Amino acid sequence: MTGSRALAAAVAAVGALVVASAGGAALEARVTSAGPARAPHLQAVARGLDQPTYATAAPGEPKRLYLVEQTGRIRVLEGGKLRAEPFLDLSAGISAGGERGLLSVAFAPDYATSHRLYVDFTDPSGNTAVVEYRSDGTRALPATARRLLSVAQPYPNHNGGQLQFGRDGLLYVGMGDGGAGGDPGNRAQDLTSRLGKLLTIDTRTGAVAVAAIGLRNPWRFSFDRATGDLWIGDVGQNAWEEVDHVAVAALPVNFGWSVLEGRVRFKDEPLTPGSPLLGPVAVYPHSLGCSVTGGYVYRGTRVASLRGRYVYGDFCSGRIWSLPATVTVRTRGVAPRLEPWTVAQLVSFGEDAAGELLTVAQGGTVSRLVP
Repeated sequence: MTGSRALAAAVAAVGALVVASAGGAALEARVTSAGPARAPHLQAVARGLDQPTYATAAPGEPKRLYLVEQTGRIRVLEGGKLRAEPFLDLSAGISAGGERGLLSVAFAPDYATSHRLYVDFTDPSGNTAVVEYRSDGTRALPATARRLLSVAQPYPNHNGGQLQFGRDGLLYVGMGDGGAGGDPGNRAQDLTSRLGKLLTIDTRTGAVAVAAIGLRNPWRFSFDRATGDLWIGDVGQNAWEEVDHVAVAALPVNFGWSVLEGRVRFKDEPLTPGSPLLGPVAVYPHSLGCSVTGGYVYRGTRVASLRGRYVYGDFCSGRIWSLPATVTVRTRGVAPRLEPWTVAQLVSFGEDAAGELLTVAQGGTVSRLVP
């Protein structure tokens, strides 16, 4: 992500596509563009960040935003101003560039009292690390670091990187397939590998488990704050981008990669038995973009036209779409709605404490969606 298209070039690696039925009902790439009469717009809340990758709020802190920079810092935005001193600075202990770096932060649900937080980054060797810190309420304390997960990465791309807490209190970790193109090691379907998986960590015991397999690069995923449902934007190979939706109670599932890309066959190999195959609820071809950026189900109050809709976009084209949060793989006749606004270099979405939607542009700007 060091240049305007570095992330896109890394995640949209060249590969072959064999068109075939993938089974299961899923939404087509067609879209509707019947947006609201008065379109929402973006209002910048922070500028001049160093390759931001994520934005979020901490429980119990309604007036602060935490902004993650790929190069290793977490910045605090409060009262419309960025603090000069970072909340956490890991720049001396990570590898950054391309798809590597400091990729996300998640605050414990009881952060207001426990002051526990978790970061996902690539260490100096390029391997994935998930580390717990505690804060003093103002900044994270480096001496409290506790590594919960280490995963060796065979290539410098497809690191995943998202952290989110589910309603079950577990910390969910998105892991890409390890990189290169076409999952050459078939790691996403390999139950002995943690690559190409959605993992959970019990932060009390450190126990790690597999919640889903068959993912290529789940760069951004989220939980619906109203229902607890899981939504994933899984970056595709060279033809299809996909959005997945599943109730957490239905896990574990197999999302199909690298036997399937989106809803079409990619490799002539069997799926790993043991978890049911779950197809995407939406796909789009590379004529519309090249790297999906997963978002959130909007549960805020300011933008009526988006209430109860899952909002996602594309890094390369900047297009934004939305879907009803009720859509499943069995839903028919519901197409994604193309929203009437774009975000250049859309690397992430985020939510503030009230559930209002944030966008993160790799060029350095974090914005809030307003009427």
